[in-house]
Amino acid sequence: MDLHSTVDAFAQHLVAERGFSAHTVRSYRSDLSQLVDFANARGARQVGDLDLELLRDWLWRSSQDGLAKSTLARRAAAARSLTAWLSRTATTPTDAATRLRAPKSEHHLPRVLTRDQMAQILQRVSDRATTGDPVAVRDLAIIELLYASALRVSELTGLGIGDVDLGRLTVRVLGKGSKERVVPFGIPAKVAINDYIAVRHALADDSGAAAALFVGARGKRLSSRTVYELVSQLLATVPGSGPAGPHTLRHTAATHLLDGGADLRAVQEMLGHASLGTTQLYTHVSTERLKESYRTAHPRA
Repeated sequence: MDLHSTVDAFAQHLVAERGFSAHTVRSYRSDLSQLVDFANARGARQVGDLDLELLRDWLWRSSQDGLAKSTLARRAAAARSLTAWLSRTATTPTDAATRLRAPKSEHHLPRVLTRDQMAQILQRVSDRATTGDPVAVRDLAIIELLYASALRVSELTGLGIGDVDLGRLTVRVLGKGSKERVVPFGIPAKVAINDYIAVRHALADDSGAAAALFVGARGKRLSSRTVYELVSQLLATVPGSGPAGPHTLRHTAATHLLDGGADLRAVQEMLGHASLGTTQLYTHVSTERLKESYRTAHPRA
């Protein structure tokens, strides 16, 4: 099998059998397409031409191109996943990338807003919603729910009306790997969602978005890009550097939960993390925030 066809088949496997999100599959396909181009330039066109030396050369060339360590780590993971699948399906006799390693990625603490900054953002979208504009009312429900439940943007846009239980203050989401979980939210989010549902008919049409909770101005299911643009605009005026997308609200919610005394494993379950180690990142954020407060407030710091 040629390498281009192999990548196509592998992408289909990720969707059909492993339940990967469209975003993740696009990332895998992009990385592996880069690998195929590199391999073809070396005269390697069939799956049997992939070997450890070629894969190492590809990562080395990527590092020489100035790619970040996190990108190299992602590329190595994509290659290992591909060759493991080829070996598992007996397409190749061995797994060529078993010993493939990439430089350890640099661990940067995520951007986290303060409680005051978050309150100011919520106040801004709330003020807009008082106009009664359906889009503004929807945007308030989006920001309230993102912050209240620490959802991923794909989880938010994938919600159906039936996934929200306003009586029990919970939302049922489909996370990574098609794993379902139930996440709580608070009274402000409930009020915002209630208000939005009351005006949703002004946005929705009858062409397939009927089950979607959040819809766009043209009546279709809301896209992740629209949510990114909304959050990015709101964060543009907030002091601080770092990412300005919906994930910043997820980081902020998780950190505020731990700052407030929430149990680490409960936060892990709420975020849908497979590993507790991933959730522990937010304890480091809390520690750094405590140190910063100490340095600026304590007379003997």
